[in-house]
Amino acid sequence: MEITRQADYAVRAVLEIAKLPDGRRASTSEIARQQGIPLTFLAKIVAQLAVSGIVHTTRGAHGGVTLARSPESISMLEVIEAIDGPITLNSCVTDGAYCVYSNDCPVRDVWCDVQAGLADKLRSTTFAQLIGSQDGAGARAAS
Repeated sequence: MEITRQADYAVRAVLEIAKLPDGRRASTSEIARQQGIPLTFLAKIVAQLAVSGIVHTTRGAHGGVTLARSPESISMLEVIEAIDGPITLNSCVTDGAYCVYSNDCPVRDVWCDVQAGLADKLRSTTFAQLIGSQDGAGARAAS
């Protein structure tokens, strides 16, 4: 299982925005440059994140992108699902009728457990935590 490149870029873009001081906006070109994301691709991602209520965008000379909420209240799961939709390891996890073996399938139980664990980890990981772990890694590397 692999998330799409678009979802990976979205996570990195939100992380870049979350690192900004309060009240500061980042231009999409600045985010693209800092994170190595193609600018035209990033514009589409930012639009999807704005529709999902994760970021605010402002046009104009002093415009840019800001988080719509605090980094503590935005999870990795929310960003990934804003781009890719619900995470699904196998169709039988969300639709038991998908497979004729679903009612008596030991493999489906594993898929369900793994998906629940993955979703729980992504849901409980906020951008505030990611910023904190990044700051800690920088401090460790400097010492």
